[in-house]
Amino acid sequence: MDDPELEKLHADRIAALKREAEKRQSLTKKGHGEYREITEGDFLGEVTTSEKVICHFYHREFYRCKIMDKHLKSLATSHLDAKFVKLDAENAPFFVTKLGIKTLPCVILFRKGIAGDRLVGFQDLGGKDDFSTRKLEALLIKKGIIEEKKKDEDEEAEYDESRRRTVRYSGIHDSDSE
Repeated sequence: MDDPELEKLHADRIAALKREAEKRQSLTKKGHGEYREITEGDFLGEVTTSEKVICHFYHREFYRCKIMDKHLKSLATSHLDAKFVKLDAENAPFFVTKLGIKTLPCVILFRKGIAGDRLVGFQDLGGKDDFSTRKLEALLIKKGIIEEKKKDEDEEAEYDESRRRTVRYSGIHDSDSE
């Protein structure tokens, strides 16, 4: 490492990694990277302290709310750029009325404390209960509330079930399936 340009590139990369780690730590302290329940009293503080917030208004007995919970919980850990929270609509009548929520599940996307887009029920997700987490993620990326994950070179590529190929082989020599 006698080359000054190479040393500068190395130092710049280490500085960038440190800044990224500090930003990640700062966001984690604000509640990013987890999916948690908040109360009506916490709502304004949670929504206004982060740049991007995804808030799921739910009812604990609604099956579709549980489906949305499952997907948002899995997205929260991989998208630190937005805070993921949920609020029991039954225990937050003021905000349900103020935000005009009529259908559950309702996911409201906040930018700098201001309600922007919303997902009402599953209408933007095909209207069916069996949508994939990836489909919800793509919709949230399209709406600009989360960023597309960068693929790390050293990370193993995820196994894509749709690209799987199988080879059929029969141990019987007279078989036509070889």
